[in-house]
Amino acid sequence: MLKGKNIVLRPLQDSDLDFLEKTENNKENWQFGSEQKKYTKQELADYIAKGKTDIKVAKQYRFVIDLKGAPIGFIDLFDYTKKSAGVGVIVAENYRNKGFAKEALMLLIHYAFSYIKLKQLHCKITKANAASIHLFIACKFIFQREQADLKYFIILAKNEKFKL
Repeated sequence: MLKGKNIVLRPLQDSDLDFLEKTENNKENWQFGSEQKKYTKQELADYIAKGKTDIKVAKQYRFVIDLKGAPIGFIDLFDYTKKSAGVGVIVAENYRNKGFAKEALMLLIHYAFSYIKLKQLHCKITKANAASIHLFIACKFIFQREQADLKYFIILAKNEKFKL
């Protein structure tokens, strides 16, 4: 569990199933992610069960963004290698633009560089997703390249503390 000023990043729990289903199966969210399919409750329950696997084995890890005991979003590390991982974040609509995604991303950056010793984090964001582009730039990600309708950003580990 990673504790911030307002939120906690914690592992997925069985009790998160309904929130996970609502988030993953919301077609409006599909424009922001790589998957565009509806999941069954059983598929998501299996995903939660597998989510307890170490990142070094599963090559991915999903944290729940928890506010006062309630899930408000997810932040993921994926495509994990010894040196790098991709990052994705989504926050429920009624919690957006309140600083929770930024706090979650800063906690994740600190965890990735300080504890699992990654050297680089990266993300790809659709050009239309201005809020996400702004978030990652605010968290010290640097524009790397553009391809089709995507923008690619990276952040490299440095010997600096990330302040929330």
